[in-house]
Amino acid sequence: MFTGIIIDVGTIKSVKKGKKEIEMAIYTEKLTSLKEGMSISCAGICLTVISYENYENGYLFNVYISNETLSKTTLANYEVGDQINLEKSLALGDEMDGHIVQGHVDGVAEITKIEQDGESSRFTFRVKSDLIKYIAPKGSVSIDGTSLTVNSVDGDKFDVNLIPYTLDHTTWKNNRKGDRVNIEVDILSRYILNDKSDTKEIWQK
Repeated sequence: MFTGIIIDVGTIKSVKKGKKEIEMAIYTEKLTSLKEGMSISCAGICLTVISYENYENGYLFNVYISNETLSKTTLANYEVGDQINLEKSLALGDEMDGHIVQGHVDGVAEITKIEQDGESSRFTFRVKSDLIKYIAPKGSVSIDGTSLTVNSVDGDKFDVNLIPYTLDHTTWKNNRKGDRVNIEVDILSRYILNDKSDTKEIWQK
């Protein structure tokens, strides 16, 4: 489990493509105490460290990306030299600063507009109709691993604001209109709307 608070912006150092899968090596300076088998959120996707080593001023860790993950996310588009948002999984006693993020990406959203909004930047996204129902104004959403608050929802689009600090400490400063990003809806809305019991009716009252 994660919080959507990005700890480091890593760099893709190698991409080995198989028939239906990819093995990727990622460099990080700020993630410490790595171990084999641990979970790391990479652009919002929960991936398992299969090996790691000391490298330059940090660590180089390897992850395996299955065909299923590639088909549901943007990871197939990453190339050597690209930056990627990273977060270690929560440990008992860690602060919960963002919201509950599982690292199970629900789909891909497209950036349709980026505009200045005071000191912040307002990003507008388009998602498929089967996902927009889980996104609510002032609710939480994880996009490329970043915990963000939804401003408004209009049809198949929604928008969020990113403050300068978030832009400076994540990959968001590199994003442009037309880019595709990983999205994970709030776990609470997912379970409530999929609930087939009487509990759903209670929530709706």
